[in-house]
Amino acid sequence: MPTGDLDPSTWHERRRSFGSVAAGYAALRPTYPADAVAFLLGDRPRRVLDLGAGTGLLTAVVAAAGHDVVAVDPSGEMLAELRARHPGVQALVGGAEEIPLPDADVDAVVAGQAAHWFRPAPAAAEMRRVLRPGGVVGLVWNTRDEQVPWVGALGEVLAAESRDHEADQAVVGDIAAALGARVERFRSAVVQRIPPDQVVAGIATRSYVATMDDDRRAEFLGRVREVLAGHPDTRGRELVDLPYHTDAYRLTPAPR
Repeated sequence: MPTGDLDPSTWHERRRSFGSVAAGYAALRPTYPADAVAFLLGDRPRRVLDLGAGTGLLTAVVAAAGHDVVAVDPSGEMLAELRARHPGVQALVGGAEEIPLPDADVDAVVAGQAAHWFRPAPAAAEMRRVLRPGGVVGLVWNTRDEQVPWVGALGEVLAAESRDHEADQAVVGDIAAALGARVERFRSAVVQRIPPDQVVAGIATRSYVATMDDDRRAEFLGRVREVLAGHPDTRGRELVDLPYHTDAYRLTPAPR
């Protein structure tokens, strides 16, 4: 179980928390760069499973690249947002450890900002089951670029509460080992240009914030606002640029 420093009960609580913030997640989380998706999937149209699809942020980029996408997520609330934004996409409730698709149904499985919530061994077994021969698994994460001074100051506030799961190479390694897969990595970037209050609202969609009680959440987000109001790079700005690194991992499983 990819819990990092979290105890199992906290991990399960955070894993189930996203339904309560589904609308904010859809509106406020960053997209994924097209070149990262091209690296994962190539140019030929494929049938692709977006696993842990959430509100469809990665689904949208995959579909725009010309692929046929089926989205699977354990949260019905998250999938309701996905269906509203992408009514042509098949969306099914399910988890990585029990994928609601038949054997050999897809050419690729992708997961955006999600694989750290999977149990690697059973998830890998299910990925292998639904993949067609020659299929690939693509895992991708956006991570705030804390080399930018104000983002680094923000990261110091978040560090005490967050778990550093973004681009979790241990998770990639565990899934790759279970698949007997070759791993290739690609790095890109994406920038959100948003008002400071949307930075705060986006952080409120993080699982560790969504599971706080109201008083603790208000105090924590207040400290985030203080960074934005006080840092010389963000103070008084109507819009700020919030940069992310994007790490994409393409796993090519060994033949059966």
